[in-house]
Amino acid sequence: MLENTNITFIGSGAMATAMIAGLIEQGLLAPQRIIASDPFAAQLEKIKQRYSIKTTQSNVEAVKGADIIVLAVKPQTLTAVGKELKNEIPAETLVLSILAGSTINTISQTLRHDRLVRVMPNTPAQVNKGMSVWTCTEQVSDRQKQQTQTILGALGEEIFVDSEKFLDMATALSGGGPAYVYLFMEALIDAGVHMGFSRPVAQQLVYQTMEGSVAFARSMDSHPAELRNMVTSPGGTTAEALYQLEKSGFRAIISKAIWAACKKSRYLGGLDDNG
Repeated sequence: MLENTNITFIGSGAMATAMIAGLIEQGLLAPQRIIASDPFAAQLEKIKQRYSIKTTQSNVEAVKGADIIVLAVKPQTLTAVGKELKNEIPAETLVLSILAGSTINTISQTLRHDRLVRVMPNTPAQVNKGMSVWTCTEQVSDRQKQQTQTILGALGEEIFVDSEKFLDMATALSGGGPAYVYLFMEALIDAGVHMGFSRPVAQQLVYQTMEGSVAFARSMDSHPAELRNMVTSPGGTTAEALYQLEKSGFRAIISKAIWAACKKSRYLGGLDDNG
């Protein structure tokens, strides 16, 4: 689906590098079909040496001949990038944005371009275990949708949604999700240390428990409540721990936190007046 496709990356940070790595290492695109632009020469030299792609410090030069442009800069630099590129992108070129909080309308007006895909990825994409949620404008062709699926599939799993409102939800749930998981892991490790485990042992126990639990849940295809009940003996130690968590409002505070993150995403995107 990507053969003979030229892809330009505007920005070469961690997520762009993960996409480049996935495309090349999975044999989806030849290195000579990829060009990355970045103001930092040292960063460009690093990815050029590692992946043998083409690089430039000129965004205008980078987009020449591009079939797909991946917008991977920091959101606060979008205006500056738009000034450079607003008259440089052919109408049939697909622009794929991974800018957090930047709506399709904002990107379209800034670039003066309407063939757009907006993606909410997450950081596990850097180890090909990411979750990317995306939507697009009606101008995006079926072939370009398939190309988007291929590109995002190189990062892990992807899912299309038919409304941009779901990207704010995804920002709160899967976008920020790794941070919530890490906080929970940190709390478990600290609890293990408090009981008397060395930190390395507590960390090993928690890491493997998290990884194994997800793998088991996927293999069983059961509701999490069923899986939880499988581990919970009446009157046992796990039941006592769960009772304390529920009494402390564990699931309620998680729900409130995710909802707050969703509202914040809408506010940052200019869709909500209450931040």
